Amino acid sequence: MQPHSALPAQGALPRNQRLVLDALRKVRGPRTAYELLENLRDQGFRAPLTVYRALDGLRDKGLVHRIESIKAFIACCEHDHEDRPAFALCESCGAVVEIEDAGMVSRLESICARTGFKLKKAMIEMTGTCAPCASGAGSGTGRGSRSLPGRDRA
Repeated sequence: MQPHSALPAQGALPRNQRLVLDALRKVRGPRTAYELLENLRDQGFRAPLTVYRALDGLRDKGLVHRIESIKAFIACCEHDHEDRPAFALCESCGAVVEIEDAGMVSRLESICARTGFKLKKAMIEMTGTCAPCASGAGSGTGRGSRSLPGRDRA
C-alpha cells in the first residue's frame, strides 16, 4: 500500500476508480460491491466485475479498505499512513471508525517475531458500541448508517 502523499491526484485516477471512490466518500458507512454497483448503474456500471476491479485498484493505492467481517468497503480516512489500520464497528448504528496506531502494529510484529510467525497481512476489526450509541445520543459517529450483519436496526 502506498502512502497517500505518493499517490496521483484524484483526477489522475482511472474513470471507474474515481467514480467508485466518489461513491464511497458520499455514502455514510461501508458498502458492498453490489451496493456500489446499484449506486453506479447510471454511470454505466453494469457488472460486479467492473466494481471489483476498481476496488482492487483503489485498495492497491491505499484509498479504500475492505472490512472483512462484513464483506464491505470503506473509503480511507484522510490519514497519511503506511501502517495497517484497525477498525471499530458499532453494532448499534453500523458506524465504522478507522484507527491508526503504529504502536499496535509494531506490537503485533513483535509478537509474531517472538513466535517465529511471518506476518503477511493483519486485519484488526473490533465490534462494540460507539460513544454516541453508548450514551444514548443516537446515530453514531456519522461514518456509518449501515447495520452490521445479524443486527436489526430499530
